[in-house]
Amino acid sequence: MALELVGGALLSAFLQVAFDKLSSPQVLDFFRGRKLDHKLLSRLETKLHSIYSLADDAERKQFTDPHVRNWLLNVKDVVLDAEDLLDEIQDKVSKSQVEAESESQTLTGCTCKVPNFFKSSSLSSFNKEIKSRMEQVLDSLEFLSNQKGDLGLKAASGLGSGFSNELPRKSQTTSLVVGSDIYGRDDDKEKIFHWLTSDRENPMQPSSILSIVGMGGLGKTTLAQHVFNDPRMEEAKFDVKAWICVSDEFDVFRVSKAILEAVTGSTDDSRDLEMVHRRLKEKLMEKKFLLVLDDVWNEYQFKWEDVQKPLVFGAQGSKVLVTTRSKTVAYTMRSEEYPLEQLQEDDCWKLFAKHAQPNPECKEIGMKMVKKCKGLPLALKTMGSLLYNKSSVSEWETVFQSEIWELSEDIIPALALSYIHLPSHLKACFAYCALFPKDYEFYKESLIQLWMTENFPQFRQHSQSPEEACQQYFNDLLSRSFFQQAGENEEVFVMHDLLNDLAKYVGGDIYFRWEVDHAKEIQKITRHLSLELITYNQKFDGFGTLCDTKRLRTFVPKTRSEKYIYHSWHCNMSIHELFSKFKLLRILSLSRCSELKEVPDSVGNLEHLRSFDLSYTAIKKLTEKICSLSHLQTLKLSHCNHLEELPSNLHLLTNLCRLEFIQTKVRKVPEHLGKLKNLKVMMSSFKVGRSRALGIQQLGALNLHGCLSIGDLQNIENSLDASEADLKNKTHLVELLLQWDWSWNRNPIDSTKEGEIIEKLKPSKQLRKLSIINYCGKQFPNWLVDNSLLNMVFLVLERCESCQLLPPLGLLPFLKDVKINYLDGIVSIDADFYGNNSCSFKSLETLEFTSMKEWEKWECKDVIGAFPHLQRLSIKNCPKLKGHLPKQLVPLIKLEIYNCQQLEASAPRASQLNLEDCGIVQFDWATLKTLSIGGHNMEAWLVEMLGQIVSDTSLEHLLIYSTSDDDFVSLRAFLLDLFPKLKTLSLSGFRNLQLISQGHTHNQLQYLSIRKCPEFESLPGNMHMLLPSLKKLCIEDCPRLESFPEGGWPSNLKEMELENCSRLVESLKGALRDDPSLETLWIGEVDAECFPEEGLLPLSLTSLYITHSPNLKKLDYNGLCQLSSLKKLLLKDCVHLHQLPEEGLPTSISDLAIIGQSQLLTQRCQRSGGKDWPKIAHIQSFYIDTDFAWDFPMGLSWEKEMFKYGPMNQICKRI
Repeated sequence: MALELVGGALLSAFLQVAFDKLSSPQVLDFFRGRKLDHKLLSRLETKLHSIYSLADDAERKQFTDPHVRNWLLNVKDVVLDAEDLLDEIQDKVSKSQVEAESESQTLTGCTCKVPNFFKSSSLSSFNKEIKSRMEQVLDSLEFLSNQKGDLGLKAASGLGSGFSNELPRKSQTTSLVVGSDIYGRDDDKEKIFHWLTSDRENPMQPSSILSIVGMGGLGKTTLAQHVFNDPRMEEAKFDVKAWICVSDEFDVFRVSKAILEAVTGSTDDSRDLEMVHRRLKEKLMEKKFLLVLDDVWNEYQFKWEDVQKPLVFGAQGSKVLVTTRSKTVAYTMRSEEYPLEQLQEDDCWKLFAKHAQPNPECKEIGMKMVKKCKGLPLALKTMGSLLYNKSSVSEWETVFQSEIWELSEDIIPALALSYIHLPSHLKACFAYCALFPKDYEFYKESLIQLWMTENFPQFRQHSQSPEEACQQYFNDLLSRSFFQQAGENEEVFVMHDLLNDLAKYVGGDIYFRWEVDHAKEIQKITRHLSLELITYNQKFDGFGTLCDTKRLRTFVPKTRSEKYIYHSWHCNMSIHELFSKFKLLRILSLSRCSELKEVPDSVGNLEHLRSFDLSYTAIKKLTEKICSLSHLQTLKLSHCNHLEELPSNLHLLTNLCRLEFIQTKVRKVPEHLGKLKNLKVMMSSFKVGRSRALGIQQLGALNLHGCLSIGDLQNIENSLDASEADLKNKTHLVELLLQWDWSWNRNPIDSTKEGEIIEKLKPSKQLRKLSIINYCGKQFPNWLVDNSLLNMVFLVLERCESCQLLPPLGLLPFLKDVKINYLDGIVSIDADFYGNNSCSFKSLETLEFTSMKEWEKWECKDVIGAFPHLQRLSIKNCPKLKGHLPKQLVPLIKLEIYNCQQLEASAPRASQLNLEDCGIVQFDWATLKTLSIGGHNMEAWLVEMLGQIVSDTSLEHLLIYSTSDDDFVSLRAFLLDLFPKLKTLSLSGFRNLQLISQGHTHNQLQYLSIRKCPEFESLPGNMHMLLPSLKKLCIEDCPRLESFPEGGWPSNLKEMELENCSRLVESLKGALRDDPSLETLWIGEVDAECFPEEGLLPLSLTSLYITHSPNLKKLDYNGLCQLSSLKKLLLKDCVHLHQLPEEGLPTSISDLAIIGQSQLLTQRCQRSGGKDWPKIAHIQSFYIDTDFAWDFPMGLSWEKEMFKYGPMNQICKRI
C-alpha cells in the first residue's frame, strides 16, 4: 500500500508518512472485518494517490502562482489531519494489544489475536469519532482534488516523469559582461585568474577543473564573466575559449553538443552522441582550451565522465571553470573548489548605491537595507533598482519594513531553483528550518536531533542508523549552500536571511515563528511553533490566541543563537493547562521557562511526545508520570541546577535514545537504565560516593557520549570497583576528566592504591581529550606511558605532585594541545618526554607549563625535529628554570614567559611575544609583530631597547607596562617615530612619562592607550593630522593631562575612553570639530554632580557609557537630548544617581543598561509600579540589576557587547 517515494515534492514527503501509516499492522487490524470502514480506508488511499500525482506540478507552480501555493498548503494541512487520525488508531490498537496480552497471562486458554475492542458489534464512541473525522478528511481531499482543473494542475504521467515546464528557470547566461566594475570581488577575480593562467599541470588529468561554489544570487556567474573577459586572458594564449550555460537537467548529449557549438561558433546538426564526441575531439585535439560551464547541477559522476571524454584530448594547460551551488557537484567533477563568500559591508554599499543612487537624506535607511541583504549581490541589485526612482525617506522606510522577497519577482524564483532540485526528504528537512529566527546560529547536532524526532530519516538506506541518515541530510544541504558555517566553530551554522525566507515561503504557516516585536495571531493551520526570545524574561501570551490548540505538534523557544543562554521567558498559561490542551505535541521545549519549578502529573497526557526539553529550568525532581510516555525518544535536563534525582522507572521508556543531564545535582543513576541498549547518556560530571549505591560502578552499564568529569576518585575503595566502570569500552566518550579531591589527607599507602585504581580507569582508544587532576600516584598510568591513546588531541596534567617523570607524549601522533601545571615533582624534562623520536610532537600546536616551582632544566638543545607545528608556547611561574628553550624552524604565533626570574635564554622566533618579570631574554625583531612587556624592571629595559631599535622594525602592536617604584631610571618621553608600522600602542604605569614625541605622520596607528601615568601632560601635537587612522583613544589616571592638542582629535576617531581625567572631559567641547566622527564614549569617575553639560558631548555619539562615578547625582536632560543619534546608554556604579531625568531619556535610545546602581533607582525602574518605568518603557532592549557579577542577560545588542573586544583590547584591559 505504501508508495515508493520518487517524486521531488515536499508534499510527497508528507504523503509518504500517511502511506506508511495506512499500511501499518495496527491500522489494518482496526479496519479488518468492517466492510464500511474498509471502504473508508480504501477511499482515503485512493484520494491520497490522486493528490500525490499532482504534487510535482504544484510544487513547481507555487513559485509563480499564489493560488497554487495556497492549495498546496491546504493539502498539507489535510494530509497532516489524516496522519493525526492514523496515529490515534495506531496508539489505540497498540494499547489494546498490550492490555490483551496482559489479560492472556491471567486467563488460560485464551487464543484470540484481535482484541475484543474491535469485535464489538456496536460502534464505540471512539469508532464513531474515527469514522466522522475520516469522512471530514475525505471531503476535504475531494474538494481540493476537484480544484486541479481550475488551477491548471496536471497529474504526473508516470513515476519519475521528470521536471515540468513550470520549473522556475534561470535565464540563459552568456560570456558578455555589462560594465567593468565588479564590487568586492577583486581578490576573488585575481585568485581565479591566477589559477586559470598558472602553469600547474596534472599529468593524470590534462584538463584541470575549478568550481566556484556558493548559494544562489551570490554573483558566481558575474565573477566568471569578468574573469573570462579579462584582457590579460590573451596572455594565457588559450587556443579555444567557450562559454556554456548548462542549467536545468544535465543531459550528456545536450551538454556535449552545446560545448561543440560554443567551440565552433556554429550550429551543429549531429543527431547522436558518437558524432558529437568525434567532432569535439577533432576541434580540441592538442589545443589549449578554456571552458566555462555555468550553473551546473549534475551530481552523477558517470554523466560528467561521459561529457569529459573528448575534453581529455586537449593540450596541457587546458582549464574548465564551473559555477555551481553545490559542493557535491565540485566533488563529482573531481575539481578544486573555490567557495565564494558574501560581500563585505563597504562593497555592499557601493553595489547598492550604484543601482539606487540615494540622496544624502536616504543614506542612513539605505545602510540598514544593505545590512538586511546580508552580502547577497542579487538582493542588493534588486533592492537598489527598486529604489532608483524613489527619493523620499518615507518611501525608503516602507520598502525597508517589507520582506525583500515580497518586493521582487526575481529573488524567490532564483533561490527556488536550489530548493526545486532537492529530493523530497531534504525539502522536508529544509522547510523545518522555517522555525529558526533570522541570523539564528545553531549547532549541527541540535538540528539533527529535531529531524530525528520528526522521523525525517524514514527514507534512509537500510544500512544507516537514523542519526547517520540525518548527518547525511545535513551534509547534503550544507554542500548545496543552504547552510553556512558561523565563525570558527565547525559545529555552528547559520542560514542566510533569504534562505530563511524561502523556508518560510514553502512551509507557510504550518511552520510559525512567533516574534515578540511584530507578533501576529497564530494561524489555524500551524503545526510547528517557535517562540523567538529577544529580551530577558520575555512574556509569551501566544497560547491564548491559538485557533486550534489540539493540532500543535512542536513548540520550541529560540534565542538568536544557541550560544546565548541568558534569555528566559514566562508563559501566560499554567504548565498543567498546557499539558492538558496540547495532547498532540511531539516536540516540546520549556527550556529557560523562568517560572517552571516542577512538572505536573498531567505530563502523562502527552501520549505522542517524542522530545521533551526542560533544560535551564529550576525543577528539583521529575514526576514518575513521565515514564508513561511510551514514544519519548529525547529527554533534556541539562543545566537544571537544582535537579537532584531522576525518575526511577526511566528504563520503561523503551524508545528513549537520548538522555541529557549536564550540570545538575544528580548523584545516582536510576537502576536498570543500562537495559536501554540504544540510549545515549550525556552527563557532564559524576562524583564518586562512599557507598556502592553512589559508586563509580553505576557508570558501567551506561552508553556514555560526549564529555564526562569524574570527581572524588579518592572514594573508590579498590581497583576492582574502578574496572566495573568499564571506561575502556565507552567508545563514544570523547572527553574525560579524572579528578581527586585536593583537600583529602593522603598517605604513602594512598599513593600505591591510586596507582592501581588509575590503571583500571583506562579510557577507550577513541578518547580525544584527557585531564588528570590532583592524582597523587608516583607515576602516570601505563596506558598513558605506552601511548595507547593514539587519537588524543588534548591533555592536561595538573597537581600530580608525586610524579617525577613526564610520559613520552611526543609519540602521540595527533596531540595538539598540552597543559602541564603544578607538577612539583618535576625537576628536569629530558629526552624521555620526546619519546626518543626524531619527529616527536609532530601535531602539537600549543604547549603550556604553569607553576612548576621545582623545574630547573629543559634538555632541548640536542633535540632535532621536534615541535614542527608548534604555534603557542607558554611558560609561567617557573622561578628555578634556567638554560635553553627549544629552537623553532617555523616562528611561533605566540610566546609567553611570565615570572621566570632566573631564565636567561634566546627566545624562539615568534610573531607575538609577551614577557613579564623574567631574566634576560633575547629575541628576534625580524618576525615580531606584537610585543607585550611588563614587570618591575621594565623602564631600565625599555631605555636600553629604545637605544638599540632599528627604524625598519615590523612591530605592529606594542604594549608596555611598569610596576616599578624605582625612579632611578625613568622614561619621560616615548619616541613614536621609532615604530613607523605600529597599529596599537599601550603605555601604562610609567611614573614620570610626560609626553609622546612624534615628528612624522603615522598612517598605521589605530589604537592609543595611556594609563596610570601621573605626570603625562601632552598628547602628540597636531594629532588630528599626524595620526589620521586613529580609531580608539584611551586615557586613564592621567590627572595632569588637561586638554586635547590644538586641532582636536583625528577625523577617523570612533571610540574614546576617559577614566579619572576630569579636566580632559571638561575640554571635550573645545576639541569638537565641525563634523565629529566619535560614535562611542566611555567616561569613568565623572567628578561633576550633574552630567553631561549641554553642548559638551559630540552629536555623532551612538553609544555612551558612564561608569564608576559616585559623585554623579543627576543626568542633565538638555545635555542628553541633543544627542539625536544616541542609541545605547550604560550607567554602571553611579551609586548616588537615584532617579532618571524628569523629562525622561532621549527617544532615540533603543538599548539601556543600569548596573550596580542605588537600590532606589533600581526600584524606580521596575516594570511594576516603578516611578521611572514610563520613561524607559519604549526602550527595546534593557537590563537593570544591582549586581553586575551575576550575569549579563540583556538583549542581543548587549550580549554582543560582551564579545566586542578582540584579543588586543583584552591585553590592554588587563594592564
